[in-house]
Amino acid sequence: MPLPKEKERYTYTDYITWDDNERWELIYGVPYMMAPPSLPHQGISLELSRQLGNFLQNKPCKVFTAPIGVRLTADANDDTVLQPDIVVVCDYAKLDNKGVIGAPDMVVEILSPSTARVDRFEKFRIYESAGVREYWIVDPESRTAQVHILDNEKFNFIKTYRDNETVPVHVLDGCTISLPDTFPDSPFPDSLQTSSP
Repeated sequence: MPLPKEKERYTYTDYITWDDNERWELIYGVPYMMAPPSLPHQGISLELSRQLGNFLQNKPCKVFTAPIGVRLTADANDDTVLQPDIVVVCDYAKLDNKGVIGAPDMVVEILSPSTARVDRFEKFRIYESAGVREYWIVDPESRTAQVHILDNEKFNFIKTYRDNETVPVHVLDGCTISLPDTFPDSPFPDSLQTSSP
C-alpha cells in the first residue's frame, strides 16, 4: 500500500497500515523508505547476531535482527518507529507481536552510505534519550565498531574498535564479539569468487 495522502506528520497508527513488503522507518513523523542492505552489510549483521545469539543461548536476553520495529513509547500517536539492524532485549515485557516497545538494552546499527548520517546523529540522539543502554555503530568501510554506553542519561563514548580486536559487550556480562570474524576479507567463499572476463 502506498503512503496515505501527504501530510505533515505521520504516527504509528499510519505506520501499521503501510505495505509489509516495504521497509520504512518513521523519525519524528517523517517516513523514510529503507533500501535493501548490501551483501557485506548482511554478512556483518548475520555474523554479529550469530555471536550474540550463541552467547545468549539459554540466557534470559534475546537478540533480534532487522526487520524489527522498535517503538520507543507505547502510544499509538508515537511519531518514531525505527528498524535497527540488531537489538538485544532482556525485558520480555517490551516485546509484542509487532516488535519492541521501549528501549532495547543494546542496539547495533551497520552503516551504509544512505544511512550513515542518520545513524551517527539522529538515531544516536533518539536512542540516547530513550535509554538504550549500549549503542554500537559498525562501519563496514573502515571495518570498525564504535561503542557507546549510557551513563547518567548520556552516551559515553568508550572506544572505536578495529577489525583485529575483540569487543566486550558491556550490558552482557562475559560476552565478547570477535571483529576478525565479523569483517571477513571477502563476503564470498573462495569457491564463488569469479574474475572478470
